[in-house]
Amino acid sequence: MPRAPRPTLAALCFAFLTCGLPALAADATPAKQDAADNSQEMPAVTRAPLQERSQVEAAGLERQLPENEQQQLQAGDETFLALWRPANVGEPEGLVILLPGDGENADWPLAVGPLRRKLPDAGWSTLSLSLPDPKGDEPPPRPEKPSKIDRSEPVVSAEKAAEDGPSTTEQAGSAEPNTDPAPPALSTEGIRKAHSTRVSARIQAALTFARQSKPTTIVFLGHGTGAYWAAQYLAVEEPTDIRNLLLVDAQQPAGYDPILDKLLPELKLATGDFYYREAPADRSAAQERLQASKRQKHPAYIQVAMNGLPGDRATEQEQLVRRIRGWLSLQLQAGAPPGR
Repeated sequence: MPRAPRPTLAALCFAFLTCGLPALAADATPAKQDAADNSQEMPAVTRAPLQERSQVEAAGLERQLPENEQQQLQAGDETFLALWRPANVGEPEGLVILLPGDGENADWPLAVGPLRRKLPDAGWSTLSLSLPDPKGDEPPPRPEKPSKIDRSEPVVSAEKAAEDGPSTTEQAGSAEPNTDPAPPALSTEGIRKAHSTRVSARIQAALTFARQSKPTTIVFLGHGTGAYWAAQYLAVEEPTDIRNLLLVDAQQPAGYDPILDKLLPELKLATGDFYYREAPADRSAAQERLQASKRQKHPAYIQVAMNGLPGDRATEQEQLVRRIRGWLSLQLQAGAPPGR
């Protein structure tokens, strides 16, 4: 009796694959759906802006320097770091307030740091300030980083969603948009005015602290753009107990008025203008300040040209300290009794 034909191996494999494809397709559908759902993102959330560079550097100085040198001063609603060193003598000559320039800190290795550490040995107390970053140089806000939607909730089919009505997210999205006006952006002039106000507030806070020790003389010393801010404060506030101003490598901050050429002669203070002769731009600016002082018949303006030593900063800074000490010994004018 003839046997029934057996299915070939190829036919069996084809039948198996045909039966298994619907199941595989069904298993793949949820995986694709989950992948699509997870690719959806929540609305972006804006993170708080980074700290100003000056705040970061001040925090670094707080970690590095002795606590007895640190003073937290209050200027309006801001607290800032100042570095204080009393004179290493029984009867101090007076007090020097140091103002660093843009991009510098209260212990900057050029001028500011060496002077604040070495003038106390010459009988002068020093108070070195941290000034705010100029507007426009602040770091940008942190980039927006969206977060994934929480998918712990069970996935609801389209048919079920239609029966249940609008979801919570859709209801929230259908709410009326926020119509509160955004705060107006400051103009360029407004930004500069706000920065000038912050700087002046810090200088005023430093003066308040300095006057507590009742020094016989208070001297302002500005480095870089700090020289401009020292002169600008003295011109606006006219404190009667400040009779001496020292400028080291003075720089004019871009966009601010009046310029130093017009500002310095009108102060009529004992002024020491120390500059480095190597850079043509610095020589030219120093020449203009000197000519302006002559036109205004400034009674006590002295300009001192120095040689920079880029390959030997230690010697360069030692020479600067000696020049400043010499000016304080020979050109200093006694101030009015403190107390204003």
